[in-house]
Amino acid sequence: MKLIHITDTHFVKPGETLLGHDPKERLNAAIADINRHHADADIAVITGDLTHWGHQEAFESLKDSLSTLTIPVKMILGNHDDRAIMKSVFPETVLDENGFVQEVIDLPAGRFLLLDTNLEGTHAGWYCDDRLDWLERHLETSGDLPLFLFMHHPPCKLHLEPMDRIGLIQADAFRDVVEPHAHKIRHIFFGHIHRPVAGSWLDIPMSTVRSTNHQVWLDFTNRDTIPGSSEPPAYAIALIESDSIVVHFHDYLDASEKYVMGTVDYEDWQTPDAAE
Repeated sequence: MKLIHITDTHFVKPGETLLGHDPKERLNAAIADINRHHADADIAVITGDLTHWGHQEAFESLKDSLSTLTIPVKMILGNHDDRAIMKSVFPETVLDENGFVQEVIDLPAGRFLLLDTNLEGTHAGWYCDDRLDWLERHLETSGDLPLFLFMHHPPCKLHLEPMDRIGLIQADAFRDVVEPHAHKIRHIFFGHIHRPVAGSWLDIPMSTVRSTNHQVWLDFTNRDTIPGSSEPPAYAIALIESDSIVVHFHDYLDASEKYVMGTVDYEDWQTPDAAE
């Protein structure tokens, strides 16, 4: 199956901009690109920070944009979002028995578990005992189904200190619940970081992608503040087969020159030393 991973859309009220960009324009461009090139995708998942301030008008604007997406879409909460307002604007949003935006979706590739790491008043990730119990129950009752986790905050530190400080607070408890089932979790998709990152945790492959609006600059020396950048927005395409998962990161607004290999003079590719 084909999955489209979008994250950190950060919508604001119509007519407003955020860090020099219009989040709606940028997501609309992503949607147009997805409709043009990936209409065969099975689903898109947006991994949180749907809005920047949690305003109802921002959620309504997001709903307007998503109405043009031709493939099914699911969304989870990020630290910038408001759970009650999301539910009011998107009444189809599934809540678990404790009122959290958590859902189980069965698809041909396996079972998707959509997690809620939002806690009002903090940018850090929060996964309380009720949510841990929900996750543990669904991990245990999934049998041998291949599993895919979707969450806003990453499950472990990424060695970007300012971002790690607002990571998942209950990381140890989360690990304790997940580790016994790690062998059947094929991938974790997350957001929050505004960068393309891939790796593994508990031998589980994981990845995230740039925001559709603004980015975090790669700087391992920065200890205090989150360094922003105007790197291009992106979304990811995950191609899931029984024996492989391949994730492509696509800078959909990249305007650099495109050409067909073989139509460019080979001399143009050689350095002076190579030409000799």
